[in-house]
Amino acid sequence: MKNLVILGGGYGGMRLLNKLTDQHFPEDIHVTLVDRVPYHCLKTEFYALAAGSISDHAVRVAFPKHERISYKYGEVSSIDLEKKRILFTQDEPLTYDELVIGLGCEDNHHNIPGAAEYTYSIQSIDKSRSTYQALNNLGHGKVVAIIGGGLSGIELASELIEGRPDLDIRLYDRNDKILSSFPTKLSNYVESWFVEHNVTLVHNSNITRIEPNLLYNHDEVIPCDAIVWTAGIQPVEPVRNMPVEKDKGNKIVLTKQHTIPGYPDVFVVGDCAALGHAPSAQLAEGQAEQIYQVLLKKWANEPIPESFPPIKLKGILGSLGKKHGFGLMAERPITGRMARVLKSGVLWMYKYHNG
Repeated sequence: MKNLVILGGGYGGMRLLNKLTDQHFPEDIHVTLVDRVPYHCLKTEFYALAAGSISDHAVRVAFPKHERISYKYGEVSSIDLEKKRILFTQDEPLTYDELVIGLGCEDNHHNIPGAAEYTYSIQSIDKSRSTYQALNNLGHGKVVAIIGGGLSGIELASELIEGRPDLDIRLYDRNDKILSSFPTKLSNYVESWFVEHNVTLVHNSNITRIEPNLLYNHDEVIPCDAIVWTAGIQPVEPVRNMPVEKDKGNKIVLTKQHTIPGYPDVFVVGDCAALGHAPSAQLAEGQAEQIYQVLLKKWANEPIPESFPPIKLKGILGSLGKKHGFGLMAERPITGRMARVLKSGVLWMYKYHNG
């Protein structure tokens, strides 16, 4: 029996699992899903978990069950492409016949001294739990610095100020306006919301160093009671260490069938893949759909598709607390309550009708 190993139960891995369980796959194929935790995590909602506005249970979804799908929980230390095996920090190696790498990402601290040691994170459920404890144990008037004015930083700042309006929240962005790559309408709307809700926006920031409860912006020393990092991501270390071609962001360069060149049995999905787009749940799911088609053709000994149409992204939605939001749908900017309702609806559909 052949063993298909899926590394990571994120959005790409979960979509592939659901495709396999929804449809029949060959009797001689066994699937092993490897993850740190025994459930799928709604990573796009980790900001709300860190802010304390939703429970831990709200960001967990059970993995599907199937008689030929098994689960292994542990920390991957490296991937041996030549011997076709996965090595773990505290377990025996796992061999594979076909492999899907979807281990996701972690914070990229850009070699800024102290950033890795003295900042909190929302890149994993465990780190988001720690961030929640740190932020919600702060007293009245304490200073929270959020480094990075992208979607994660914006959603965390807005969710936190709604639940803890007594905190002094400062959002540090390296550009001259928030959401600089988005239409001006969205940028102005988000900035206005932050001004109205007393979140301080620090534009054109340049974080040069971080020490315990100290932030250096353009070498100006700023005391803080908690610092959260949302200023960039990179593939996890086992992927960065793989001796294969990568782009400048350390993402693996792939063939049109989402395999590593020279390794036709090894696919890469999600944040570890160089796809020419910003990482997103939509992109990982679209990629998983195409990987599933390739696998079916391989298992049936049929010709593999030479290429696929571009993955269609429906848009992007962000929240500003519980009642307001912003987004781009079909290239059209939307703001206010409608954007927030749409995001809540998408999340509900995913959580309760996934697969």
